Amino acid sequence: MTDTKDVQIERTFNAPIDLIWAMWTEAEHFANWYGPMGAKIPKAEMDVRIGGRRHIGMEMTTPNGDMQMFFVGEYREIDPKTRLVYTESMADADGDPMTAEQMGMPAGAPMETSVIVELEDLGDRTKMVVTHVGVPADSPGGKGWTMAIDKMQARVADLTT
Repeated sequence: MTDTKDVQIERTFNAPIDLIWAMWTEAEHFANWYGPMGAKIPKAEMDVRIGGRRHIGMEMTTPNGDMQMFFVGEYREIDPKTRLVYTESMADADGDPMTAEQMGMPAGAPMETSVIVELEDLGDRTKMVVTHVGVPADSPGGKGWTMAIDKMQARVADLTT
């Protein structure tokens, strides 16, 4: 892994910008696509306003057994339908932030990262660029984001056909 390049994923969806915005800001939509393949999101609390908190719970089965992960953060920028910026930290089930070491991950990972979602209205299509600052593109987190956005694309296709 490197720490020089953040995760950045660009996709164009055959869907209106309102739907793609909802995928990021409405808990019921977010829970249907977030996380790598096989992950479930039983908890998606999202208070989408500047200073609002988010608390996401993820469950998945790994070769080492079942695993739960929690993430918390705060919404920092909201430009409706075009830009969303929030922080993200690993946390315990109660929403208390945890270090990488406490999560059993390699030392040195930042305790807080930022996710930037930028949308561009292309009429009946929407261009999306997601950047997770502080997560190396070649890390497990980077691979997880790619899988999550693949799931999002499939979910959007299901909702628009």
